[in-house]
Parts: sequence; C-alpha cells; structure tokens
Amino acid sequence: MQSFDVFINFDGNCREAVTFYAEVFGQALPEMMTYGQAPDGGIDERDADRILYAMIPIFGSNAMFSDCPSGVPFERGNSIGMTLGSDDKAELTRLFHALKEGGEVFMDLQPTFWSGLYGMVTDKFGILWHLSHFDPNAQA
Repeated sequence: MQSFDVFINFDGNCREAVTFYAEVFGQALPEMMTYGQAPDGGIDERDADRILYAMIPIFGSNAMFSDCPSGVPFERGNSIGMTLGSDDKAELTRLFHALKEGGEVFMDLQPTFWSGLYGMVTDKFGILWHLSHFDPNAQA
C-alpha cells in the first residue's frame, strides 16, 4: 500500500490555515497536535502552542499541515513538501537514498513516535520530500 500526499508548513498561523481549509473543502475541523503535546518532548518552549500536525482529506489525498519550529527557515508560499507513505520499508529506503543524491538530508531515515521509519530530504531540484513508513495492520 502506498500514498502520495502534500505537507504544507506555516510560520505560526497553521491553526488559522487548517480552520480555513477545512471550511473551504467542507471537512470537519481535525484534531491538531501541538509541539507541546508531542510525547518525546525536547521542544523549544516558544513552540509549545504551535501546531506539530493536522490532516484534512481533500479529493482522495491528504493535506497535512504543521508550523515550522523556531529556527527553521520559512518562506511564505514556498513551504510545501511532497509526502510519500508506504508499508514497504525497503522501497521507502530506496526512494530516500535516490532522492537525497545531490540534495540535502534534513532528517535521516529513523523510527519516530508517528512512524516506524521517517525521513526528510530536499532533492537536487529543491523539492522537499517527507518519507514515512506505515503499518497497515497497526491499530489506530
């Protein structure tokens, strides 16, 4: 099983944007996790109320949203990343290594509290990619 979604970053106004997009696309307002609610802690206190993650289904795909944490460069309108999800760790690893050639790794592939394997890379064309393993048998 695989998915291709979009991840959109904001600079402190993610909650407002998610509320807007939910209304525009006729979706219920989703739950929004803040950086302060993240189970692994280690956040900058300035980010405690910023949104770490929210998701709205749009036309059969998912639009995922987050505020950039403090210190991460943000350029308005240029803050969209492609998201690849797969239940195949080997294929995800292959894609990650192919995309990083000539690009820049922001987060190497590793387990996280939200994914069995996750990484972030900007490819040689400047496109940001989030790669995330998901277990189709996991309980939600």
